[in-house]
Amino acid sequence: MELKNRSAYFDYFIDDEFDAGMVLAGTEVKSIRAGKVSFNDSYCFLHKGELWVKSLHIAPYEFGTYANHDPVKERKLLLTARELKKLDTKTREKGFTIIPLKIFFNDKGFAKMKIGLARGKKTHDKRESIKQKDAAREIKRHLKR
Repeated sequence: MELKNRSAYFDYFIDDEFDAGMVLAGTEVKSIRAGKVSFNDSYCFLHKGELWVKSLHIAPYEFGTYANHDPVKERKLLLTARELKKLDTKTREKGFTIIPLKIFFNDKGFAKMKIGLARGKKTHDKRESIKQKDAAREIKRHLKR
């Protein structure tokens, strides 16, 4: 099961991708398995050498009790020291940000987040992306005939 941040590829140029582990509560994992995640306005930031994701909305688990989680709390992401250092140096450059691209479960059943080192697109770049998608769709349509 994969939950994708579809607007990320439309709004940003993705330069590099990393797979990060997520520190989650039990009810958060159950909500993710149910597909109750919203990536709207979510982003990642570095604080004291650790990577955090902010504004990622994981809906409360519907069968959860008093111990249910806060839907929009900041969640810690787990990366190697080398990857964190690379992200830190890149985000200090102008125009780079870290955004969540998708959430998935690996072979062992752990929730992982694919994050991307991204540069924002301008309006004309977005128009170009739309043109390319439309052209690819037209080609596919003609090949099916």
